[in-house]
Amino acid sequence: MDSRTKVLIRCRNRLLAQLIHRMLSKRTEFDAVALEGQFGPMDCGHSPARSVVVLDSLDFFLERSKADSSRGSDAGAVKYLLIAMEDDHGDFLAAVRCGVLGYVLQDASAADILAAVRAVAAGQATCPPGYMAVLFNYIAGRSDKSRKGRGRGQWGLTRREQQVIPLIGRGLTNKEIAAHFNLSERTVKNHIHRILKKVGASDRLDLYEVWQNRAAPTGGTMAN
Repeated sequence: MDSRTKVLIRCRNRLLAQLIHRMLSKRTEFDAVALEGQFGPMDCGHSPARSVVVLDSLDFFLERSKADSSRGSDAGAVKYLLIAMEDDHGDFLAAVRCGVLGYVLQDASAADILAAVRAVAAGQATCPPGYMAVLFNYIAGRSDKSRKGRGRGQWGLTRREQQVIPLIGRGLTNKEIAAHFNLSERTVKNHIHRILKKVGASDRLDLYEVWQNRAAPTGGTMAN
């Protein structure tokens, strides 16, 4: 029985994908495969628990997560690592919320990427050291009970801004939200910037949490 960890690599940057494939192929612990195009149902072989998917795009990750959900629990056992990511706390928290285990920035070294692949393969979470504070701040923000005292009507949100918030809660990217409303990505980005400022939320995930809490009746809970 093959005990190697299968690593699937799908990157927008072909050179990056080739470099990672070459690096991992030199290690006997990995069975590295570079992919192009859409993910297939048998990408991870027969042992998804020992599989890692390496992506350089949050959009790719969301696409793959949706595909996994439609295929059942075994596919969901695959572990995800995002590499070459921009220094964006909102994208980081969105990825964590959707189940990613590893998040590596654009300036990471080859050694950093290799260490991240090994960590994720072992079921460990990994991210840049500075991003740990982002997680702690997010958790702390969620426990801020004082925010629940104000209602939605006090925010002064426009109708469009109120329509955008539920899509943020579904984990949609700016590009996906723009397509939903037939808007430009810049317009959506401006909407979200204004919403965060009006609501007083630290990021897009905190925003949706606050939106739910303030909509809930006093002493009650939000329905799923």
